[in-house]
Amino acid sequence: MEIRGPIELPARREDIELETLDGLTLVGELALPETRDPVATLVTLHPLPTAGGFMDSHILRKAAGRLPALADLAVLRFNTRGTTSPRGTSEGTFDGGRAEAFDVAAAMDFVHERGLPRPWFVGWSFGTELALKYGRDHGVEGAVLLSPPLHRATDEEVAAWAGDERRLIVLVPEFDDYLRPDAAIQRFASVPEAVLIPVEGGKHLWVGENQTRRVLTEIVAAVNPDALPLPLEWHPRAADA
Repeated sequence: MEIRGPIELPARREDIELETLDGLTLVGELALPETRDPVATLVTLHPLPTAGGFMDSHILRKAAGRLPALADLAVLRFNTRGTTSPRGTSEGTFDGGRAEAFDVAAAMDFVHERGLPRPWFVGWSFGTELALKYGRDHGVEGAVLLSPPLHRATDEEVAAWAGDERRLIVLVPEFDDYLRPDAAIQRFASVPEAVLIPVEGGKHLWVGENQTRRVLTEIVAAVNPDALPLPLEWHPRAADA
């Protein structure tokens, strides 16, 4: 069976709720490897909800659909405040990345309560802003930033990552709508440890199977490189063995 599109490989999937310090309930899903313990955890932060972003935005949905089986990763997805998806609607209203600090904290509280190992943030677009602004407040190994627009994260918030032991992996599409590789090199120059990866032919929304595979490969390369290369086909009997 070819691995592409919205395929869901075997995993333990659980609808979850997160409780924020300001009294809201956020809806989400946790996907775990079907028969093994996860080796690391992806805490995903979705694109801008006022522009259609939510926990089912396609790269995050495909990460949850594939990576528990292919890379032994736990994948936590959730709707930030006021965001709706087929899973449901999180309480509250969109706050432009300010009160969403409570949402990020609620996700990390859940990770710690469940004892999920080696958490990493994976932010996409607006989600990269949340990771940059608030990621250093939490015990994570690092953050993978997909298509960072750097609209809300200030230069000071970016520069605060300089010298931090947590890794910062930045995927910048060649044809991004907001921040292209040359500009990204300048904006992240204050963090010499950041690994900036220009993606030839890439676009902000990472549309198409080739771009999906590139993004998922870079995530796994950062978090669990022993799982590479990611297979292009799924063989259930071999997997079960």
